[in-house]
Amino acid sequence: MESSMAGRTPATATTPLTSSRRPARTRWWVSAAALLALSAAPGCSLLTGRKGADPDGQAGVADLLQPPEVPDLIREAAAPRGLNPIHVTGVGLVNSLPGTGGPADPSPYRDQLIEEMRRNDVKKPEEILEASSNSIVRVRATVPPGAKRGDPIDLQIDAPPGSNATNLQGGWLLDTRMRLQQVIQGRVRKGDVLALGTGSVLTRAAFQGDDDPRHNGQALVLGGGRVQSTRKLGFVIRPEYQHVKVSSDIAAAINRRFFFFDGTTRRGVAKAVEDDYVELELHPRYEGALGRYVAVVRAIGISERKANDQARLQDLSDRLKDPASASDAALQLEALGESAVPTLVAAVQSENPELRFYAAEALGFLGRREAIAPLEDAIANESAFRYPALTVLEGLDHPGVVDALTRLFDQPSIETRYGAFTTLRRRSDASRVLSPTEIGTATRLYRIESQAPPAVVVSTREVPEVVIFGEPAPVKIEKFLFGPGGMIIKPEQPGKVRISRFQVGEKDRRAVVDSTIQGLIEGIVAVGGGYGDVIAVLRNAKSEGFIVDQFAIDPLPKALRTYHREEGSLQEDDDSVSESETDPSEEPEFFDRFIGSGV
Repeated sequence: MESSMAGRTPATATTPLTSSRRPARTRWWVSAAALLALSAAPGCSLLTGRKGADPDGQAGVADLLQPPEVPDLIREAAAPRGLNPIHVTGVGLVNSLPGTGGPADPSPYRDQLIEEMRRNDVKKPEEILEASSNSIVRVRATVPPGAKRGDPIDLQIDAPPGSNATNLQGGWLLDTRMRLQQVIQGRVRKGDVLALGTGSVLTRAAFQGDDDPRHNGQALVLGGGRVQSTRKLGFVIRPEYQHVKVSSDIAAAINRRFFFFDGTTRRGVAKAVEDDYVELELHPRYEGALGRYVAVVRAIGISERKANDQARLQDLSDRLKDPASASDAALQLEALGESAVPTLVAAVQSENPELRFYAAEALGFLGRREAIAPLEDAIANESAFRYPALTVLEGLDHPGVVDALTRLFDQPSIETRYGAFTTLRRRSDASRVLSPTEIGTATRLYRIESQAPPAVVVSTREVPEVVIFGEPAPVKIEKFLFGPGGMIIKPEQPGKVRISRFQVGEKDRRAVVDSTIQGLIEGIVAVGGGYGDVIAVLRNAKSEGFIVDQFAIDPLPKALRTYHREEGSLQEDDDSVSESETDPSEEPEFFDRFIGSGV
């Protein structure tokens, strides 16, 4: 009989989380004190309802002051709060368009933008919106849970009805303020500014084609947003456990496990704010792994005596050997901290790949080098574990991680190679291996040594980058290749191509470059092209057969895959070029996650 382990997601509170929590200020102990004072009055017993009755006098108050008996784990007494994404919106202006912009028709978006421009002392905003080099756009972004002030986020923009813009390619989004907006009782309510955004525009047409004209008016600004307010996290204590002592005990339990230490001072990550709420800070080791962090905190034992006793360790060790309970057992062992390391180190020797992965995952978040080898093996051989294993390695502070990620560049799977690359790029020690070439201001180019078949990867997330694995074959353009914005590419002499660009009102530009992937990119930028032009040309060259090696757009490992224990993992055949990699029109997710209805 087949059994399966579905991908895990952190539990979230069901209460709306669109604003900072403001717990009720009425304290239970205020009422208790009042009752205690009244009950002390001569000849009176409010608690029994009878004058002079109840010789004990204070029994009811004592019961009220008595804290409830707490359960073993935090997750049984409290629920996390602040794990929802916050979707923010704004209206902005894209300029530097080659005559493909406005003028914008009267609309609520136009009115909102003019109001914003006047508020910021912009002269003659109406005239600016009439220029064909400008376009009004809607701007959307998602502020993820755990985000800190200054964190970069991607922006999604589109030209709304009435903008009269035909193409946003080559444009630049000017500074835009984004707020949480909600419709309450039929009226649009705006919150504080939660994100600011600006940057170069990358249209959907650049990597999905312009067969649909709407693609020219939908775009991204990679990493162009900046979070303006740090998001708060915390735990809401369930009603039956709401008590100042329970709140304090939960905070103390968390702080025994997680704390900051600056060399002289130790400070915990949790603070009991109310009798029903504990505020939580993200521990640096779990940067990029908020879901795991919350799950581990939930698995912390409240009682210090019960949390680390040998009977519990033995029970978790036994459960770690059973695939049905191993995932949660590893989580609870991770929550114990250093005392669980011997148990987890022994478990990574298991012949069962699932059990080995769970133990290695927990060890990795505990900062142990013993996790590196089994995690590397899981990334290379099991697609269901690839995403969480890379997440662990991103935050594991050990030089062996860089070596492991570098070895993964030789794997045949482009998903594995690019996943290892992005994980390494985010690390502070990436410079040991990665040395990008800045091509103008348009993009970064990375050359990665690899024994696997050559491949070219472009990104539509976080940063504009082109990654070349191995040594791709030369680009063989037979007669000509058209690019966006009046660009024509023709073969020149052997090993060279000529790139020309003709635009109305602009001086003609030409460049002769090597007929390689890098040469092609450098030539496109030399004639005034941007990152979107680079992607569009590479995409067209691949579809015409001028690029013979693998070409992929965002071939990243996917979260929440299912591991099937009896039949192996859910394989997605990522070792070969799939349609979504060679034909960007099939790229999954894209504007389904970006463009939708709303204010």
